[in-house]
Amino acid sequence: MVTIGSDDCIRSGMCAVGRYEWEICVYPAWTAGSPDGDKWVALRLVLLSKPNTPAVRANLRCQAVNPNLWYETPVKKQPGVFGRPKNSTPFVYLVSVSDVQNKGYLAADALTVECTITVLKESPAPTSPAKEMPVPSSNLPKNLGDLPQTEMGADVTFLVSDESFAAHKNILAARSPVFKAQFFGEMKEKVSQDVEVDGIEAAGFKAMLHFIYTDTVPELEQGLEAVMAQHLLVAADRYGLDKLKMFCENKLSSGITVDTAATTLALAEQHNCLRLKASCVEFIVSTPEVIDAVLETEGYKDLAASCFFVWVGCKLFFCAGRSSQVYAWEK
Repeated sequence: MVTIGSDDCIRSGMCAVGRYEWEICVYPAWTAGSPDGDKWVALRLVLLSKPNTPAVRANLRCQAVNPNLWYETPVKKQPGVFGRPKNSTPFVYLVSVSDVQNKGYLAADALTVECTITVLKESPAPTSPAKEMPVPSSNLPKNLGDLPQTEMGADVTFLVSDESFAAHKNILAARSPVFKAQFFGEMKEKVSQDVEVDGIEAAGFKAMLHFIYTDTVPELEQGLEAVMAQHLLVAADRYGLDKLKMFCENKLSSGITVDTAATTLALAEQHNCLRLKASCVEFIVSTPEVIDAVLETEGYKDLAASCFFVWVGCKLFFCAGRSSQVYAWEK
């Protein structure tokens, strides 16, 4: 052993520990940095594979085996931090060469060293629970609702009465099957970008556009809720906006009066609003006084002109209802 050079190294060969590949280098006659300047048996642990983390921590434990077993040999440990391949621990100075020769470490002219490699698990860095930041409510309806006013990107203009409304074909088609067929189906407008609309009030058409862009119904003007709801129902029915039509039905059903009962009934008949129609009839026949009052309104007279068969049916129904109720009250 004394003829071996200081830099001579015996390599253990690759061994896999903790998902990494390692080797132990043994220097039988290492002098550099030795405790007493003498030759020592020194070892170091070398990482061969690429680490998965910035710093892999491992320990090398070494103990020379005493073949005579008459005393315990010292255990030497050396920790190391490995950031890339070929990183190693500092040297482990296990035993001096003189002790190997003089204290019975050799058996058949060989020194046996037990080595243990321990790879430490990386503890996750402590983290504080993330604070949940408040998320603002969606401003999509407002952003879309501003488009008709700004006319940005508008590609169609509706002429309703004496007013004009800029709009976007893609948005209209996405919301209304009628607009989809009008602009992208076989009946699409091929020439003019100006579309005239008849039979709908401008205020109702504007409110309908607001619904198409925002999926909300604008606040109806105080005192004109019933009239606006009627105009809006006409627009909703024409363009296949079922949700808007249902809203208008509910609004009108909850606000039926003697003055509006007949006109609302005619509207319900014209636009196939069965629930609204039933609500009108239920209100009209509620008492004989209500029946008489409705029969005197201009709306009831208009009902006879615009919906003759409905008027005839109502006439018979009202008379039957009045007679049965009078009979019930007289009893």
